[in-house]
Amino acid sequence: MSTAIAATAANLYYAQPILPLIALEFNLSTSSTGSIVALTQFGYAAALLFISPLGDSIPRRQLIAWLSLLLITACVIAFSAPNITLLLIAVFLIGLSANITQQLIPFAASMVKPEEKGATLGTLMMGLTLGILLSRTLSGSVAEYFGWRAVFIMAALLASVFGLLLYKALPHNTATAKLPYRQLLKSTFSLFKQHRQLRLFTFSGASWFAAFNALWATLAIHVSQDPFNYNAQQAGLFGVIALAGVIGAKASGRWVNMLGSKKLVMLALLILAIGFVITGFYSHSLIALIIGVILIDFGVFSAQVANQVRVFSINPQAQSRINGVYMLGYYLGGAVGSIAGVRAYDYFAWPGVALVSIIFIVIAMTFNSAVSTDKEIK
Repeated sequence: MSTAIAATAANLYYAQPILPLIALEFNLSTSSTGSIVALTQFGYAAALLFISPLGDSIPRRQLIAWLSLLLITACVIAFSAPNITLLLIAVFLIGLSANITQQLIPFAASMVKPEEKGATLGTLMMGLTLGILLSRTLSGSVAEYFGWRAVFIMAALLASVFGLLLYKALPHNTATAKLPYRQLLKSTFSLFKQHRQLRLFTFSGASWFAAFNALWATLAIHVSQDPFNYNAQQAGLFGVIALAGVIGAKASGRWVNMLGSKKLVMLALLILAIGFVITGFYSHSLIALIIGVILIDFGVFSAQVANQVRVFSINPQAQSRINGVYMLGYYLGGAVGSIAGVRAYDYFAWPGVALVSIIFIVIAMTFNSAVSTDKEIK
């Protein structure tokens, strides 16, 4: 499951290091280029709203098989796209079909004891982190030697392999909800309205993920210009540097039981803020950029594991719906962050991206501070 999550989540980020190459072929402005990342996130968000709840009502193995077929098709469309319009449609569908990750995570959470959720989610998030971070390195390297379109053929092949493996390996689960689709969607919104803690967790996560995406939506653009002048492969290597996020994801699965989720999230957000301050003040320093990226990725994935442990503890009978509405907010925040980051870079260059990201982090801290300590997982 962890490996499949890594391979699937990577599809959401393959485009980031190759944005300059796509912009060059289609003659795009910086703002138009940012829409590629944003539409991928919006597609993922749409799936969280309209597809994730289905995990509570139909066997996840079957749902994952259909999503795999959609992902393969979308990647082929992106590879052959003759214009930016078709490419944008393709990346939206890629985001939609990458919902496979959000079927696997609650599936795993439903199969373990409450006290094992932290460690289990830490392992799954380690896979997610590897997929997110190494996707940029892999994408940049493939694009440098074979062109940006080859990245999407590679993605289609990986989706085919893991689609077959998941169909053969996953157990057949029994649905926990017997509701018509419309009522299933309605109950998802009801859960969000019913649980104040879920709303706080969602708004907090959305805010720090906005900061994270503001960074990664503009990093390739930033380092492709003076004084760095890096190519797509070199820009993708920042994914290797960001592997600190793997350590954060794995370690936080243990720390959440010792510190409590609220304290762990706040500590992670402080680390995030420090990372952005460093990169903002020293925007033309490679060393500062490396240190900042390490701190930012470590902080984001530490916070996410802690947050999801408490999200999955709200209602075990509605884990897909609760996770869906939480991740919907999370990735909508990511899409907003991508757009805000690109706009900030247009007007104020890299220091503007850092400032906008810090504002998002302060908002996340405010929501996390409002979480009731007696509702936490200790």
